Amino acid sequence: MTFATLALIVLVGLAGPLLSARKSWRIPVIAGELVAGLVIGSSGFGWVDAAEPTFTLLAQLGFGLIMLVIGSHIPVRDTAVCAAVGRGAAGAAIVAAVAVALGVGTALLFGTSHGAVYAVLIASSSAALVLPMLQSLDVAADSAAQLIAQIAIADVACIVALPLVLQPQRVPLVALGGVGIAVVGVLLVVVLNRIGTHRLRVLHKVSESRRFALELRVSLLTLFGLAGIAQFTHVSVMMAGFTLGLVLSAVGQPRRLARQLFGMTEGFLGPLFFVWLGASINLRDLGSHPQMILLGLTLGAAAVVAHVAGRATGLPWAQAVASAGQLGVPVAAVALGVETKALLPGEGAAILLGALVAVVASSAAVAVVSRRAAPSSPPAGAAG
Repeated sequence: MTFATLALIVLVGLAGPLLSARKSWRIPVIAGELVAGLVIGSSGFGWVDAAEPTFTLLAQLGFGLIMLVIGSHIPVRDTAVCAAVGRGAAGAAIVAAVAVALGVGTALLFGTSHGAVYAVLIASSSAALVLPMLQSLDVAADSAAQLIAQIAIADVACIVALPLVLQPQRVPLVALGGVGIAVVGVLLVVVLNRIGTHRLRVLHKVSESRRFALELRVSLLTLFGLAGIAQFTHVSVMMAGFTLGLVLSAVGQPRRLARQLFGMTEGFLGPLFFVWLGASINLRDLGSHPQMILLGLTLGAAAVVAHVAGRATGLPWAQAVASAGQLGVPVAAVALGVETKALLPGEGAAILLGALVAVVASSAAVAVVSRRAAPSSPPAGAAG
């Protein structure tokens, strides 16, 4: 890889912010980055080689950081969410049961052996995508806490399950790696809590005053260590990043560290990963296998149907549909599928199409929630 190639990747990655700049379009930033990758990768002009080792390594690092940020969005310490865990777990279980039936049915309909993979995709939600949208709205506290708990549980469960269903031949080793990473994560939480908030603040002040960036260095060291375990046991780097994100959420992430991680992830390595992912997908396979287009539409519709089942636990229908928004798990499935060659030709593009359908449905549902919540808000200047 050359600096000219890096410049090209950063340049085309700007398609993400450009397309999502208009709020009324509701286009996720990653959509433009994926399209840019498709244009310069194997589906388009072939200007970049997604299999190039340095490109792949940087992309995997970006993937780990993206999952770290997603994990840090899980509200582990929120008391209202913790109180709603029971109802959230019930909702996630109902959605999972429906997703299993729909996933198996989809696999039978399209003649593939990936029923378990489809079930995980259909059941997944995206905390990083849905929660920021909902938290900006004035919705009922009880239903919001329940919805957040349900999405968080689904996020964790699906991210843990995905490597197992994509690599069934390596289940013992993958499970061992996943357990090992989880144990390290728990130990980190215990150690950081033992150190205490006061000592951590003193360390933070020294780091800030001397410009050592110690929190960022330690976070990257931990991420690379967990990623090393993941690589050795054939677990996706997503597990390493997500676990570290949960640790930061559990102990409280300093704002300075959050800004540093945001800059690294959203400014360079995150867009690079999505450009790499787009460059890895060959859309010509969809032309050769048009049934994969139907598969993508079916997966997206199935995700919405499964999450509507969450109404059984008392969620309003609009919030139930909003919970169908998915991002991290489908992207992880395609990235892991590319790495392990576990997906069929065109199946990666179908999975991303399904995620896009779910995102559109989720965005529309959030818009409905927003319109319904607006009249209940007191007008500006009204007496309290």
